[in-house]
Amino acid sequence: MYEAMKKSFLFLVVLLTCVHLFSQTVSKKLDEAYQKFEKDSQLTNAVASLYVINANTGEVVFDKNSTIGLATASTLKIITAATAYELLGKDFKYKTEFGYTGKVAGKKLLGNFYIKPSGDPTLGSWRYKASSDTVILDQLFSAIRKMNISGYGSFDIDNSAWKSETIPDGWIWQDIGNYYGAGPTGFNWRENQFDIIMKSGARIGEPVRIVQTKPKLETITIGSLATSAAKGSGDNSYVYYPLHSTATIIRGTIPVDEERFTISAANPTPVTEFQTMLVHQLASKYRMHPLYVDGSSKDSTILFTHYSPSLDSIVYWFLKKSINLYGEALAKTLAYQQNGFGDTKKGVEIIKNFWKEKGIAPTELNIVDGSGLSPLNRVTTHAQVRVLKYAMGQPWFKGYYDAFPQYNGMKMKSGTISDVKGFCGYQKSNDGNEYIFSLLVNNYNGSSSSLVQKMYEVLDELK
Repeated sequence: MYEAMKKSFLFLVVLLTCVHLFSQTVSKKLDEAYQKFEKDSQLTNAVASLYVINANTGEVVFDKNSTIGLATASTLKIITAATAYELLGKDFKYKTEFGYTGKVAGKKLLGNFYIKPSGDPTLGSWRYKASSDTVILDQLFSAIRKMNISGYGSFDIDNSAWKSETIPDGWIWQDIGNYYGAGPTGFNWRENQFDIIMKSGARIGEPVRIVQTKPKLETITIGSLATSAAKGSGDNSYVYYPLHSTATIIRGTIPVDEERFTISAANPTPVTEFQTMLVHQLASKYRMHPLYVDGSSKDSTILFTHYSPSLDSIVYWFLKKSINLYGEALAKTLAYQQNGFGDTKKGVEIIKNFWKEKGIAPTELNIVDGSGLSPLNRVTTHAQVRVLKYAMGQPWFKGYYDAFPQYNGMKMKSGTISDVKGFCGYQKSNDGNEYIFSLLVNNYNGSSSSLVQKMYEVLDELK
């Protein structure tokens, strides 16, 4: 038995020695690649950071500027997702109740229809069959038709437990009118976005005309100041919402000779749009009209309850497609679950406090939102790697890992905002070693695509 233990001990020593020697080799290769990278002209006035550890031993393989807080862009999502898994649970589901107050007398509902939301960002989303707008509306209209009424008090959506301001601090005007700048409220519908189909002119500089929106808008008006640009120039148009107004303006360019060019915009008033749409459809399709009477009542009847997909599924799309709305909804949900009120600032505080308990200093997580869209966020690569390392030991890790996109043959989350690019994730090398890494660059110059290829060259040393 002693000999067997001795052999096992010697094997372990040899194994750890080999791992250490290989790590030294990788460290040297990374050092050479990184030195070349940081001398590149695109980083002349930039700040970059790379932190790499051995996923199994925790040994630091490479460290450059790992304690400097940098803007993260969407790589912040890996922290929000991990926190949601821990505090909400992988089987967590949002609950939305559809019902009415009061009683039916003859052909009239002496009360109001109501929706009691819980912040579900997937309600009406096309990404999930059971939560699609068609399925939800069919179920709602079917339940209402069975009541056999022609009038009702009103249609109310109780948003009182969620902060009315949907846009987190630090988001910029150029972003918030576009689909990726949609903010969450207690009630979200179709990911709080809509499509705008446009027709461009035959010559450069000609006006761009709006053909239609999908779905049809009830309360939002759109004007176009966009113009036609060179063929193949792509989508360089942006949607702008003037403050305290739903008069949308499209600026920028789309290519010439486009008959149906589609862009997506954020819906700043999902509650009002949904309520107005329901009232119109109940009137036009089913001859049901609001009575606009006092429908307050202690009596309440639930027509049906909708449950969202599980958190596992939400995180999958959150990371895979980098949906900012989901990150902000999750941050508010953390606050709602703990304090009964959905507030971004409180949600961010909960995220920071959770990781503080795990040994990550709050100064390493200087964040203001849950998605990374704000350029005010400052996070260290050290903190990101610590979160990724922690996740590996949790029962929900498989769902988390599966949600990471694959770029350059590596499992990693990307991040992009103006002059910021980042990648963080996991990589298993050809010889079986596993690594966790985070690479962030702020204030680079030149094209994003060119920088990305140079970042890939550095990360290739982990393969």
